[in-house]
Amino acid sequence: MTASVLVAPGRIELQSRPIPTPAPDEVLVRVTAVGVCGSDVHFYREGHLGDWVVDEPLVLGHESGGTIVDVGSAVDRGRIGQRVSIEPQHPSIGSAETLRGDYNLDPHMHFYAVPGTDGAFQEYVTIQSHFAHSIPDTVSDHAAALMEPLSVAIATARKARFTPGTRVLITGAGPVGIATAQVARAYGVSEIIVSDVAAARRETALRFGATAVFDPTTTAPDELPEFDAFVDASGAAPAVRSGISTLRRAGRAVLVGMGAAEISLPITTIQNRELIITGVFRYANTWPTAIALAAHGQVELDAMVTGTFSLDEVQAALESTADANVMKSVVEPHRRMLG
Repeated sequence: MTASVLVAPGRIELQSRPIPTPAPDEVLVRVTAVGVCGSDVHFYREGHLGDWVVDEPLVLGHESGGTIVDVGSAVDRGRIGQRVSIEPQHPSIGSAETLRGDYNLDPHMHFYAVPGTDGAFQEYVTIQSHFAHSIPDTVSDHAAALMEPLSVAIATARKARFTPGTRVLITGAGPVGIATAQVARAYGVSEIIVSDVAAARRETALRFGATAVFDPTTTAPDELPEFDAFVDASGAAPAVRSGISTLRRAGRAVLVGMGAAEISLPITTIQNRELIITGVFRYANTWPTAIALAAHGQVELDAMVTGTFSLDEVQAALESTADANVMKSVVEPHRRMLG
């Protein structure tokens, strides 16, 4: 098979690799679509993300879906031919985190496209059978891949306690911010206010569920109403600080965007208002909800796709994310390659 491999920062190569053989509890998936995520872009441009450092060739891409074409010895062969969305993680079954249901926090996790585990910018991948989630025919290949960022949004909504009638501020109108706005709309949130410095992304947010948008460079926090929940999907320190200042007493802030490793916070405000500040690290037990939302038309995933690429265009797909008009680029590994 063909794989698109990061061999050095800013350098992607096509390589020929053996098609993987599924372990007893795994399935082999013919990959049909892979979304480009911001973490892929960080690894591509800088060779690292947080504490993760790319020190050997790595296949990027963790937002993926496809069709099961083979199964391991412990998996029902009736699954061959199923269209699936891939939850791209393999936790340890015996860790304390997994046993209490927080398997996303397992310190021994093997996760697609994180150094040590290849991702899905290749024609075939293996995954444990229970993380290959069957999807109905009404869900497209692109949407199957985008269940992953939608799952981040669902995990965020659970942490922020989105409920009907609440007022929510979301800073950052990239893919996760837009997915979070859509989940907020599906959950009955009454006011969904989204900020972004890019006018194009603010316009996109209005199309995907935001009830209002604003430019944070021209609107001060004291011009905003109080919010029940604040979600930062930008990773920008000023956005985090200003968002926290808009929360009502006992409000909740959920930090999703990845930016600086450390920032200063308004501790007195947090203490005096008894604010709850938490983070989101991937997701756990979100795929059934994601599939249901997509299958019933409560979120729009296909509409988020702004460009498609083949395996030999992965570098262009990664570079495309610098354009504020690009919402989600998708790689189709079996699409005919150039030349």
